[in-house]
Amino acid sequence: MSLLPEGASFEELVQDYFLAVRGAGLMLSALDTELLTSWAREGVPFEVVARGIQRSAEKALWDARPGEPVLRSLRACQRQVESEIKKYRERSAGEGEQPRKRRAMTWEESRHAKLRTALERLGERRPELMPRVGRLLEAVLGTPPAEPAQLDDQEGFVFLALLRALPFSERLSLWRSARGASESQGMSSRSRMVGRRFRLLALLRRALEMKEV
Repeated sequence: MSLLPEGASFEELVQDYFLAVRGAGLMLSALDTELLTSWAREGVPFEVVARGIQRSAEKALWDARPGEPVLRSLRACQRQVESEIKKYRERSAGEGEQPRKRRAMTWEESRHAKLRTALERLGERRPELMPRVGRLLEAVLGTPPAEPAQLDDQEGFVFLALLRALPFSERLSLWRSARGASESQGMSSRSRMVGRRFRLLALLRRALEMKEV
């Protein structure tokens, strides 16, 4: 999700991703920085917090007025981010339960299963996409990734593959909508790239009725 160097801190990764998705701003407010510090203390992977930011931004995207940032502050993501943190910690804690009990799915496995289900339903709704959906289910979605970063890469690959399977006119409309959103002139080229990719995939999920993935 981020194009920062590999050694970037958790706080740098989150700030970079938030500002890219927001589409404006160069730094966080003091209150946002305080909230970010509290998330860093949780000790969860960056991708868990980024997932919460993504979910918050997608919900806000449909209501944002032209020229307005998708999110006004990092605090606007607090509820969704902390929900993801809670789910991640609960599922991680369940891994050590006694073998005789059915092991609960990890955070990664739960997201992987949800994506599989959404793809299967997509194939039923749009038969013309079924060949691509079938190949994705067979080749990509066999075994859940073990790491959050691998899961993000997998989801990105799946949705970009679905985008390429759409008719040209539908793809073009999505690309234009993603590029047409406002972007701060002060943003770096890499932040604009991350922001456009977020908007493109959010618009694609909406068009395919896969917003909950």
